[in-house]
Amino acid sequence: MSPLPTDRALLWLGALLYLAGFVTGLLTLVRRSTAAGPRAVLNSLLVAGWIAQMGGLYARGLTSGGCPLGNTFELVQFVAWSAMVLYFFVGTAFRVSLLGLFTAGYAGALALLSLLIPPWDVIHGQKIFGPNPWIELHAALAVFSYGVFGLLALTSVMTLLQNWSLKHKRLTGLFWFLPSVVQLDQINTRMLSLGVLLLTVSLGVGSVWWLRDTASVNLPKLVVTVGVWAVYLVVRLLRWRARLVSVRFAWVCLVMFLLALLSLGPVNSSRPAHQVTLTPIER
Repeated sequence: MSPLPTDRALLWLGALLYLAGFVTGLLTLVRRSTAAGPRAVLNSLLVAGWIAQMGGLYARGLTSGGCPLGNTFELVQFVAWSAMVLYFFVGTAFRVSLLGLFTAGYAGALALLSLLIPPWDVIHGQKIFGPNPWIELHAALAVFSYGVFGLLALTSVMTLLQNWSLKHKRLTGLFWFLPSVVQLDQINTRMLSLGVLLLTVSLGVGSVWWLRDTASVNLPKLVVTVGVWAVYLVVRLLRWRARLVSVRFAWVCLVMFLLALLSLGPVNSSRPAHQVTLTPIER
């Protein structure tokens, strides 16, 4: 047996480190601490979890000979990993310290959920996207956009909490750490724009090859993917025209992400895979 950790062991480690970061953030919040020490511990745990998760995904990529997006398990793990990548940029750019707590809980819950549902991790062949790297890029960008929409859902929850606290004049505890409504609105708008851009580029790349072989993608996957893109695009246009703002905008972004997560089933169903479940021992 190899002394090196397996891909699942690394993914388990990543999930547990995310959850440890979440607990650390909660304890800091309960103590109402604003010191730099606890925040440094939280960020250190998240960075360590992200590295472990990336190591696990990389190991699976080596096994499959490409980007690890071959089944529902890998898709969910990649969405969680993408959200953490975005947090490192968004949290630093906007100095939103509480976003780390939300992201840690979100990424940890997604990663842990995928690990606890063995049927999601089915065997698939090598080079699931074929020899064409553009198809692989199309898939990676599409799933990464879901990570963007996931972080958008988190900041939308923060917007709803902040709006509730202001309406009921509750400015202590968790609410004291929340960014202003104006700052959250800026973050939400930019995250939505980034997600729509990534998904647009992904569909643009994929459409070039789909037109050459329309039988390569089944109809449910095509309808669902284009549908998710179209609805997010409409939401962005409504936000640009100021027809969808504040609380309504946050609620729409939150509900849309939940629906986008449900779309991963039809999107993954068109991929050929040997329906044999991998147990943790087999991995």
